[in-house]
Order: sequence, then C-alpha cells, then structure tokens
Amino acid sequence: MISWIQRTFQHHFRTMFAVLLGVLIISFVVTYAPSSGIGRAENRVLTRPFLDLNLASQADQQRIAGDAALSINLQAGYMSLEGDQLQQYALQRYTALHLANELHVPGPSANDLAELVKSLRAFAGEDGQFDAKRYATFRDSLKTNARLSEADVSRVLADDWRASRVEQLLGGPGYVSPGEIKTQLIQADSSWTIAVASTDYAAFAPAINPTAADLTKFFEENSFRYEIPPRVSTSYVDFPATDYAAQVSVTDEDAKTYYLANPARFPKPAADPKPAAPAKDEKSDPAADFAAVRPQVLAALKFERSQRLAVKAASDLAYALYDGKVASGPALNTLLAAHKLTAKPLAPFTKEAGPAELGGSPQIADAAFQLGADRLYSDALSSPTGGIILIWKETMPSRKPLFAEVREKVSADYIEGEKRRLFAEMGKSLRSRIEDRLKAGDSFEQAAAAAGSIVKLEAKSLPPFTLRQPPQGVDYSILGGLERMEKGQVSELIVTQDKGSILYVADKKSPDLSESSPAYLAAKAQLAGSIARYNTDAYLQELVASELKKSEPAVQ
Repeated sequence: MISWIQRTFQHHFRTMFAVLLGVLIISFVVTYAPSSGIGRAENRVLTRPFLDLNLASQADQQRIAGDAALSINLQAGYMSLEGDQLQQYALQRYTALHLANELHVPGPSANDLAELVKSLRAFAGEDGQFDAKRYATFRDSLKTNARLSEADVSRVLADDWRASRVEQLLGGPGYVSPGEIKTQLIQADSSWTIAVASTDYAAFAPAINPTAADLTKFFEENSFRYEIPPRVSTSYVDFPATDYAAQVSVTDEDAKTYYLANPARFPKPAADPKPAAPAKDEKSDPAADFAAVRPQVLAALKFERSQRLAVKAASDLAYALYDGKVASGPALNTLLAAHKLTAKPLAPFTKEAGPAELGGSPQIADAAFQLGADRLYSDALSSPTGGIILIWKETMPSRKPLFAEVREKVSADYIEGEKRRLFAEMGKSLRSRIEDRLKAGDSFEQAAAAAGSIVKLEAKSLPPFTLRQPPQGVDYSILGGLERMEKGQVSELIVTQDKGSILYVADKKSPDLSESSPAYLAAKAQLAGSIARYNTDAYLQELVASELKKSEPAVQ
C-alpha cells in the first residue's frame, strides 16, 4: 500500500499536493455546528475566536487546514487523517504553535531542519530510508506548482519542529513504575511451551428436539432478535452506462494516468508458474506493468466516464421532476414515457441491507430512507451499472412478527444456542478428564486421547514461543488467556467459530526482569514514550476544548 502511494508521489508530486490540499481545505471549510465546538450556529454569528484566529473566517480556516494537511502528508507520506480527525489535528497543532510563541521556542537550525526532512515518510524509499532522489524530485515539482511553494513547505516543517518541542515539554519524561514495566515484559516476553487439544465444532451433533413450548418461550424471551426493521418500497429509473459508452473516448495517455493513480485495482496477470528469481535490486517498471493490464484499465476508465454521463442524465431527469413538481402516478408515467424511460420496481429493503437488485448499495439504501410523501424522488445516484434515481412508494415501520412467520429461524437459533451450551458443558468434562490423566502420569497427548471418548480430540505440542512472536498457524484468539495461566495448568474449553480448544502449559519461563537488562530498558523507553504522547494529546485536547467553549454559541 505504502509503496504504490510513494510511487505515485514520485511520478505526480507536481499535482498531488495541490489536489490533496484543495480537497482537504474544502472539506475543512464547512458550516461548523455548535456541537462540534467550531464554527457558526446561525448566520448571525460572524466571529468564532480561537486563540488569535477567527474560525468563522474562511481565510483562517484555510490557513490551519492547509498547513495541517501538508504536515500530515509530509509526515506519513499520504493523507492518513480525514474529517474530524484532521480538524482535531489542525486545532491541536495550532494550539501547540501558539504555546511555542508564548514560550519563545526558537525555530530550527538548518541542521535541525535537514534531520527532520530525513525522517519524513514522504521522502522515504522502498527500504524506508531517506531517498535523496525522491526529495529532489519533490523540490523540482514545487518550481512549477502554483498552489504550493518551497517557502510554504519550509514554514510548515519549521512549525512542525517547534510544535514537537512543545509536545516534548508537555509530555514530560513519561513516568512509568517498575511494576508496569515488569508486567509488560512478563506478558510479552515470557516463553511458553504449550500443547493444544482441539475438536471440530461441526462434528459435535447432540440430539436436540425442542418442543413447541420451548420454541414459544425462546421466541418471547428473545423477541427483539426477530423484530423486522423499517423497510422502504421504491422503484427506480435506470440509466445504464453502456447507453453512453459511444460518447466516450479514452486515449492511452488517459489510461496510463488513471493506472498510476489506481495501480492496486489492476494486479498483473499470473506469470509463468516457475519464474526466475528476480534480482534484489530489481525495480518495478510502470510502463511494463501498464502494458500488462492495458485492456482492463481502458475498460475501467471507459466505464467510469460512461457512468458519469449516466449519472448526469439521471440528474437531468431528477431536476425535471423537481422543477415540474411532478407527482407520482399518471403524470410521472407520462414524463417517463416522453423520455422513453420506465420505472422498475425494487423489493422492499432495510437501511442496513440495500436493494439486492442494485448490489445492496448502502448509499442507495441511505438515499431511499430520506424519501417520503414530501420528497418523492432522490437525487441522481451511482449504481453498479450506471446511474439511477429512486421513486418512493411507501415506508413501512418496524414491527414484531408473529411466531408463525419466523418459526424456522427461531428453531434454528434455539438449536444452535443449545448446541453451544452443550459444547461448553462437554468442555468441562473434557478438562476434568485430562487433568485426572495428567495427575496419573500420562503425557498431554495420552490424556487427550483418553478423554476424547466423547468427541475426537487432536493434540499437538508447540515449540517455545512468546506472545510478542506467537507461533505460526495457531489461532491467536485461543492464546488470549495464557497470561493468566501457570505451568502445569489446563485451560477451560476455548470455543471459537469452528472449533473448541484446550491448552496445557507444559512450561513457562519469565524473561530477565533486572532493571539493567536491555529488554527492561527498551520496554521502559517504549512505555514512557507512550505515556508522554498520551499526556501531550490529553493536554492539547483539553486546551482546544476549553478555547472553543469560550465562544460556543448559547443554546436558544
């Protein structure tokens, strides 16, 4: 994922930041609701002070959003924060810079700035190390970038450096007690030697024959599980993308640009089953990669452009319906007939599961549930095959079904619940039998074989491992309770989706807990850093919330 993002950056630095910053600034400049603490609650609110900013000012919003977006892109190598997370980061970053000004924190030296640049993911190569060529390519791209200059980048980097110094002051040393360090070491680095006995859940088939009274009682006690959620009944007018394909032309240059922006969508075809081992320093060839998937890229881009035309046609119809205030019924049929269109019915669907005929799209389901008697038609929507508009018929409220309507599901749920309960009960018996055989001197494998008269148990021993580096091929969920076990103990039956497992701790060795050991010092530094970052984040969040509250509009 990171590698293709970086390849894209390398080929498209010139436009990448301009596009990203434009999109992110637009997303940041929104009508802030009082509940979020930033923005205006009514048109009459003209200012929203935040430190020395006015968050009601588009210029100030763009300033902190643009700087924050550029900061994230440089640090992570891609846009790792969006929406509320980006807004919170922008406000906390600006608050840290405000504190830096109050504390007279100096700016970075040329050497400090150079070291910072070398640590940024945006300029890292495939090996994760600083790539001078990538950095030079980025600087060259700034010479022709009308939206972003080298001075902007230098200013943001200098601000990031100063903000980091304030964060170090706020976080402090990150005090951590010796007990916390030792607990983490014991959990992560204890050496475990265990054996596992497993049985197949599907093979467990107890006879369960519920009576009508059992099912009725189960249904009454669990009626909430069978409530039928609200459903909406609609029809739709379809605009297939194929109807507009003749209007679309795609060049190889268009397709190459599209491919470089979406390489993960177009994996190369399977190669020779016995390819020669590539050289370690072999680089990917974008031109060759594109040539291998050119037909798929052309088809995908042509469909995407055709779909845009289909959605536009749907939008035109939606506008005609709204503008003409067309009611459903004969007036609608007349208008559709004039456009040589028809409305197709959809089976009623819920908000959680969109119409099956349209791929179960959650976006379409959400749009459908915004319709009603006062809004009969949706806006244009994308569909798996093109564009559509929805036509509302009826919204059906949730209801509790009759037992007869859901009897089969109730029966299946009851039987499954009883099977799980009996499986757990069987596990208690298995554990007891295994423990008895171990006390009698059997090995775990022998004990499991003897206990497995109820069900078939497959036992195996695992080589020593730590939870920091768990064994390969073992469901990690069954190891979750190990830290509470000691040498010689046998676990309860651990039930997962498809099997039940019993663990036996053959041996447990604690790591070196001396305060001078390398592992202890490394764990201390890691925990201290985490606590320091938590302290910094909590303090800045509190400052941001406090500052926003000062100008929060009064609730009317």
